[in-house]
Amino acid sequence: MPFVHPVQVYYEDTDHSGVVYHANYLRYMERAREHLLGVPELVRLWEHERVGFVVYQCSMKFKEGARFGDALEVRTRVEKASDYRAVFEQNVYRVADNRLLVLGEVHLCCVDGDQKLVKLPASVRALMDNTETK
Repeated sequence: MPFVHPVQVYYEDTDHSGVVYHANYLRYMERAREHLLGVPELVRLWEHERVGFVVYQCSMKFKEGARFGDALEVRTRVEKASDYRAVFEQNVYRVADNRLLVLGEVHLCCVDGDQKLVKLPASVRALMDNTETK
């Protein structure tokens, strides 16, 4: 089962035509990853282990635009690509008709306080074991 994060489309998210501005989907995906990993755990990782995440690669395919007032879901699956990289499949659906709007894939790497590549922390690997795509 994917992790599901709800998103409400506000006026500020849209362009002049009332359609969600394309870059805002990246924000929605970021929030979904943050909730999946857990804000307290992300804070702990940084403050106690000096480990953070950086985007290594990202792609999106737009099928249809969301509009002002839409309720959306970002459905996330994560898998370990290597000891250093996690791949998040993040697709955005409109709740009202369960329509797929955006296909997304984000690759994250872990780095330390000096921006040096480090292995994925144990807590993140355990989370992936529970939410991996099979």
